[in-house]
Amino acid sequence: MNLKFDTRDKKPKLYHLIAETIVAALVVLVLVRLDAQRYAGWIGVTVSLLLLLVTVQLILAFFRQMEYNLYSYNTIFYFGFALFLFVGFLVSAHVTRMMFLEPEAYRATAVIHYLTGTAVDYMFLTFPFLLVFSIALCVSNLSLIRHEGRRPVNLLGILLSILLVGGVVALYFFDYSVSGSEREVMIHDLITNFFAAIYIYFECMIIGTIVAGAIAARHEPAPDKDYLIVLGCGLRPDGSPTPLLRGRLDRALAFAEKQKQLIGKALTFVTSGGQGPDEAVSECAAMKQYLLEHGVPASRILEEDQSASTFENMKFSKEKIFAADPNAKVAFATTNYHVFRSGLFARRVKMRAIGMGAKTKWYFWPNAAVREFVGLVTEHRVKQAAILGGIVAFYLIMTVLNYRY
Repeated sequence: MNLKFDTRDKKPKLYHLIAETIVAALVVLVLVRLDAQRYAGWIGVTVSLLLLLVTVQLILAFFRQMEYNLYSYNTIFYFGFALFLFVGFLVSAHVTRMMFLEPEAYRATAVIHYLTGTAVDYMFLTFPFLLVFSIALCVSNLSLIRHEGRRPVNLLGILLSILLVGGVVALYFFDYSVSGSEREVMIHDLITNFFAAIYIYFECMIIGTIVAGAIAARHEPAPDKDYLIVLGCGLRPDGSPTPLLRGRLDRALAFAEKQKQLIGKALTFVTSGGQGPDEAVSECAAMKQYLLEHGVPASRILEEDQSASTFENMKFSKEKIFAADPNAKVAFATTNYHVFRSGLFARRVKMRAIGMGAKTKWYFWPNAAVREFVGLVTEHRVKQAAILGGIVAFYLIMTVLNYRY
C-alpha cells in the first residue's frame, strides 16, 4: 500500500460519532419502550451496526490523519481503539445472531451483559500476543543490559513486560470465582471492569504507538527538500560521533545523495545539538566535521548549537531555517525508533517536517520504543485523562445497568 503523508490541509474530525451514538441510543430506547423482548434482536443489530460504523470510521480517520499529520496522538488513538471496537463488534454480532436463533435463551439484556465484559474479554483474547511481545521485550532488554550496562532506563522493557503479563494474570485469579450477595458480586464486577478499562486503554495505546512508530520509521520522504535537520545525540569522549549519531548522519547523507541523483537538487544540512557538560565539543560541531569529511561543502551546512533536547532541536532549527526561507521544505534524520516522537515535536513548533529513520541494533529498538511510548503517554495529559475517564465511566455504568436490568 502506498501511504500518503502530509498531503491534507485539514485534520479529520469525528464529532459526528457523537450524533451517531445518540441516534443509536434513541433507537434502542424506542425499541425497549415498545417491547424489549420482542425487538431484542433488532436492539442487538443497532448496537452491532454502531460498533462496526465507528470501527470503520476510526480506520478511515487513521489514514486521513496520516495524510494530514502522521506525528499525532490521534494517529495512535485511532488505530489502537479501532482494533478494540472491532472485537466489541464481533462479540455484539455473535450475541445478536443468538438472539434471533434462540430468543428464549438470549433476552434483550444480553447485549448489555456481553458488552459489559468486552474489556475483560479483550484482555484475555489478546493475552497470547502480549505474552509473546513481553517475552521478546525481556530478551531484547537482557541483550541491551549485556551490551550497555544495568542502567535504570535499560530496565523499562522488563518492567513493562511484568505489568502487561502480571495485569492479565492478576485479573484472571481475581475474577476466577466470586460468590456472595448480588451487591457484593456487583462491587466485584465494578472493580474488575474498572481495572480492565484502564488496562485496555494503555494496551490500545501501546499497539497504536508500535504501529504508528513503525510506519513513521519506514517512511521515505519525497526527494524535494531544501533543508535536512540531523538531530544530535551523545558523543564519544574524544568528541567524535557515536555509532548512533553516525547512523543518523549516514542516513542524511544517503538521502541527500539520492535526491541529488533524482532531481538534481542539493539540500542544506542543519546540524542540531548543543554541548553537554561531559562533551568535548558541541554535537553540532562534531556533526559538521563528519559531514565535511564526507564531502559536504561548508556552505551547505547550517549550524544550530544551542539545543539540549529534541523539542529545542526542532524549535531552534526552525528559527534558523525560516529566517533564511519561510517556505522551505524540511526533513529530519534521527534513529528509527525516535522518528515519530521527533515529528510530534516538529509539529508542536509548527514546522511541517517529514522524518527518516536510521537503523539501530535489534536489541536496542524494543527498549527504546518503550521509552518513546512512555514519553508519548505523558503528552496531552488532559486529552488522555478525558478519554480514559470516559472509558472507565462507560464500563462502570454498563456494570450497574447489567445488574439493574
